[in-house]
Order: sequence, then C-alpha cells, then structure tokens
Amino acid sequence: MTTNKLDTEFKLAVESINNHKDPFPADTLLKLYAYYKKATNNYSRPSSSKAIINAFKTNALFQVENISQDEAKKRYIALAKKYLLYRT
Repeated sequence: MTTNKLDTEFKLAVESINNHKDPFPADTLLKLYAYYKKATNNYSRPSSSKAIINAFKTNALFQVENISQDEAKKRYIALAKKYLLYRT
C-alpha cells in the first residue's frame, strides 16, 4: 500500500471512529488509543484525571512500542473496520 493510500485510509478510519456514537469496549478503546498515538508520533503523557486510566493507557502504549508508524496505521485501520463491521 502506498504512503498516500495508507494515510488516506487512516484518516478515514479515524473519522469513522470519531463519528461513532455508541460506547466502545474498553479493550478496543485502549488499542485504538495506542495505535493512534504511535501512528501520529504523539507521545504526550496520558491526561486522564484518574490514575488507573492513565496506567492502562501507558500499558497500551508499551505494547505497541516496537511497531512502526505505518504498522500502527494499518492496525488502527484493521481494528476500526473490524469493530465497525462486527462490533467485536
């Protein structure tokens, strides 16, 4: 997949997730969060007011630390498609 096509698909997947109105399962949200952060090279600290949520987010980021930015985009796209299609 070309870089332009990957970037376009990633942006569409992010938009689809952001427009989704129903709540997501926590594990799906954490994966999306980690893939998004890695895909966008955004390494700012988690900013929840609850320490436990920050701990889960930090753990999710550790789990994707060894994948590339493009791989994170691909995984985000795949997870978004799977969730929005099958709700699992």
